[in-house]
Amino acid sequence: MIIGLPLRAPSADASSTVARSDAEWLAAFHRGDRQILHDCYLNHFAAVRRAIATILPPTDQETVIHEVFSRLLAQEQLRASFHGGSFGAWLATVARNQALDYRRRWMRERRWSERPDSEAQSTDTWEEEIQARLLIDQFTQECLPAEWRGVFELRFLQQLSQREAATRLGLHRTTLAYRELRIRLLLKHFLLARDEP
Repeated sequence: MIIGLPLRAPSADASSTVARSDAEWLAAFHRGDRQILHDCYLNHFAAVRRAIATILPPTDQETVIHEVFSRLLAQEQLRASFHGGSFGAWLATVARNQALDYRRRWMRERRWSERPDSEAQSTDTWEEEIQARLLIDQFTQECLPAEWRGVFELRFLQQLSQREAATRLGLHRTTLAYRELRIRLLLKHFLLARDEP
């Protein structure tokens, strides 16, 4: 039985009801039913933490857990990839993959930041740098809420780690990660709107 439904042993008479309940739960999950997703968070938070405990240090686990449940809430395609069976096992796999991606990104950022300045310098021309700066200023002025500008500056422009940025801004890392996710969506919409004819 899918986690999230009442646990009961199906009798011969009840088997069709249980199957229908499983199908209804799955359909509601695919639709993104808020109560179902809320229950998933409450019932599986600890299991997700256990699934990534050997991959990331405790300071980064909170960020990844937040990312997993944010994706579950926001991405219909991710929810649609669960077809039934053990929801806990499926969610643990999603969490492990997210943790591995996070660790790879962190390692790349660390290697990049340790390169000599000569290797890290951008090869953009002066004109391209000016255009990029104007584009950033336009995005900041037209699309970015004032309270998110610090996150944008430290994470996107200065490319500090989440830990460093959260410390400088005096934010919880989950708050910073949420704002970062929202900024990425705003930036995506801003850039797509510019490309439209």
